Amino acid sequence: MLPATTLTPHFKAEVMNLLYMGEGAPPNLCVHCAICSAACPAVEFMDHSPRQLLAMINAGMKDEVLASNTFWTCSSCFACSERCPQGIHPAQIMYALKRYSLWHSRYPEGLIGPDFSRRFVKTILRNGKSYEPGYAPAFIWEGGFSGLLHEVQGAMKLLAKGRLPLIPSKIKRVKRFREMIGRIIPLDGIS
Repeated sequence: MLPATTLTPHFKAEVMNLLYMGEGAPPNLCVHCAICSAACPAVEFMDHSPRQLLAMINAGMKDEVLASNTFWTCSSCFACSERCPQGIHPAQIMYALKRYSLWHSRYPEGLIGPDFSRRFVKTILRNGKSYEPGYAPAFIWEGGFSGLLHEVQGAMKLLAKGRLPLIPSKIKRVKRFREMIGRIIPLDGIS
C-alpha cells in the first residue's frame, strides 16, 4: 500500500480538478503576458495580480495563494478571460479558488467575501433563490452611518416599486433542489 502522502494531489492538480468540467485552457499554459492583469479593473485592490496568482498556482504555492485577497477582490467582469491569448479563463479560476477556500476554511481574516458567500449560499439552499434582505443586514454597517442611510434609501425606493419583497418566496420542491446541489458541491458547514 502506498503512503497517504503520495496519494494527495498537489495544489495545482486540485485547482485543475475544480476546473475540469469548465471551459478554457489549464493555468499551466499561462505565458505570463499579463494581459489578464492589464484588463482587470480591480487589480489595484489585489495583493497579487491575476498573472501573479496563476504563477503562484503553477508553482504550487498553496498557502500564499489562499492567503491572497486576489480571488475575493475579483469583480467577475470576465475581461481577463475574454482577452487571454492562451484561452485560459482566470475568472473561472478565481471562482474555483473561492470555492476551495470556503470548503477548506482557508481565507484571510477580515474579508467580507467569505461571509457573504456563505450567507448567499445558505439563502439559495433555504429558498431555492436569492433573497437579499436575508443576508444584506449583516453587512449594512460596512459603509458606516452614511452607507446605512444610502442602503435604507435604496431599499425604500425598491419597496415602493414592489421590487423588494418583505417575505422570501421559495421554489417548489426546495428539498429536492438541496439534494441535487449536495451531489454537486460539498455542503458541509454551509447548509
